[in-house]
Amino acid sequence: MALAMAKVPASHGGVVLGILPLATAAAAALLAHERPSLGFWLASTAGAIIVLVFMVRNSGANTVHLGDLYLLGTVTSGALGYTLSGRLSRKLPGWEVISWQVALFLPLSLGVNFMLWPTTLGDVPGSAWAGLAYVSLISQLFAFFVFNVAMAMGGVARVGQLMLLQPFVIVALSVPVNGERFEVSTLFYAAAVVVTVLVGQRMRVTRG
Repeated sequence: MALAMAKVPASHGGVVLGILPLATAAAAALLAHERPSLGFWLASTAGAIIVLVFMVRNSGANTVHLGDLYLLGTVTSGALGYTLSGRLSRKLPGWEVISWQVALFLPLSLGVNFMLWPTTLGDVPGSAWAGLAYVSLISQLFAFFVFNVAMAMGGVARVGQLMLLQPFVIVALSVPVNGERFEVSTLFYAAAVVVTVLVGQRMRVTRG
């Protein structure tokens, strides 16, 4: 199987990340002592299968994009991170958990930032600064104030499954924000994933 260097569209990445809730449920069972019911596992697995079928059909029969491998790495690290954050948030406030995480990784972040710092700041477009500010302050900080609290209240597996809704939102935004071509098949895949989360949310999850 060949490895293609091409980057994947945001809509493609959004649907691939639909497998993250299943990985999070598995991590929650292993690390947070949660016991999802069989119905929950079946719904989550169905969503993951839809995502994998989408990834294979859009990558080609004998090709896996390098971007797909990066995305799968994100799934693994994200599942572990969400689970550990949710477990710790049962003992500490959600804002405090993410603040400590940011502080602990700050030396690494500053080091990478120094290595990749552009020679001329004027060459960096305003849209890039805006994207960096949004990802840094909203996606990676303030959003976890409420997300950690939600996981502490509702459980990592159940709240994590709501992330199956992300593909639908990303597909919808990829057209006006990134100017990507709209594919009807992508919308169908994303909608199918949304159905699995609606079913899974009705299934029982026991917390240890």
